[in-house]
Amino acid sequence: MAKETQLTNLIQPVVESLGFIYWGLEYLAGGKHITLRVYIDAAEGISVDQCAEVSRQISAVMDVEDPITQEYTLEVSSPGMDRMLFTLEQFQQYANHIVDVRLRLAYDGRRNFKGQLLGIEEQDIVMAIDDHEYLLPVDLIERARVVPQFEK
Repeated sequence: MAKETQLTNLIQPVVESLGFIYWGLEYLAGGKHITLRVYIDAAEGISVDQCAEVSRQISAVMDVEDPITQEYTLEVSSPGMDRMLFTLEQFQQYANHIVDVRLRLAYDGRRNFKGQLLGIEEQDIVMAIDDHEYLLPVDLIERARVVPQFEK
């Protein structure tokens, strides 16, 4: 988490200075390959050209600051319909949506939870799954995504 925090502190001001919403980032280090995926948003949505513009600006800052000393791939994209949720505020924004959550450690005997996000309570998210309510500590969440709901 320390690397993600360091990168967020470096990248978020760049994204916001360009007039976009910084949604979050993933730092994926698997073996020799590292991917830095940055999610940006805007009220009117995000275009490929806007992603390219933000990518150029982030690359310039990364070249100067050099927070990742190994070779890496930078990807900039919109959060999409199945957007990941990173902050308590984002979880609150998507209350009453179906979310898919994976925890870093087992909680109540399991790591994967899929159900209705009811909201937040202090530092926990509240989910309804079947007929049970779960309070999941946000600091245990490895990954959380909104499950797209299509109208019929």
